[in-house]
Amino acid sequence: IVMLVNENPLLAEAAALGKCYKVLDLICEKCMKQRDMNEVLAMKMHYISCIFQKCVGFLKEGENKLDTLIKSLLKGRASDGFPVYQEKLIRESIRKFPYCEATLLQQLVRSIAPVEIGSDPTAFSVLTQAITGQVGFVDVEFCTTCGEKGASKRCSVCKMVIYCDQTCQKTHWFAHKKMCKSLKDVYEKQQSEAAKHKKQEEKNGKLDANSNHVTEDQPEAEVGISQENSTPDDPVEGAREPRDEAGLAHAQDAPAGPQLSEE
Repeated sequence: IVMLVNENPLLAEAAALGKCYKVLDLICEKCMKQRDMNEVLAMKMHYISCIFQKCVGFLKEGENKLDTLIKSLLKGRASDGFPVYQEKLIRESIRKFPYCEATLLQQLVRSIAPVEIGSDPTAFSVLTQAITGQVGFVDVEFCTTCGEKGASKRCSVCKMVIYCDQTCQKTHWFAHKKMCKSLKDVYEKQQSEAAKHKKQEEKNGKLDANSNHVTEDQPEAEVGISQENSTPDDPVEGAREPRDEAGLAHAQDAPAGPQLSEE
């Protein structure tokens, strides 16, 4: 949202944004007070209003301050690159929702409050799931920079960070370059472990196939044995103990996907 504001000259002014967020607040109020209450739309309007208000605060400090806000939102902490400021801003926006009795607000708070900043689920994922109506995020990717759904291009070095396009990649590079090498090491380790699991799985499958082959031949080996000369307690020559099938978790290789070249 901040990036869209920064790219639009008509919006990137404190006075214009001030009018916009007041209209959004009115829409939010109407959604909650109308007969057919719409909590989801109200939360969307409230969240955008909070972002606009944050933009107004930065714009009043001077020119090009939205660039500072964008970098603050994208900057990750040194240990793992997690965008702490972004997480805190989203949590603050949720807490400021003015209708405490709303069921949606209570669900969001229950999901986020017990979670430490930097752990899953993040405030971004919980809020996005709530306002889009998605049950989960299987096979859904979000741009690391702008949060747009359906991002499919990966950093060509670490292959762990996803973007919409090169514009988003360049915007995020100031933060990502500090973590790119360590993420590359993580990716290569995951690939190596996945290859080992796959090799072990194939080996286990061959052992199971050989075991089944012996079991099928067993009746022929017992033909000709006189039951008169054997008792239930006598072991049958050539009999084998049943083999336990080893169950291995299926390891999938991390998807590579389209890649971006580093600038």
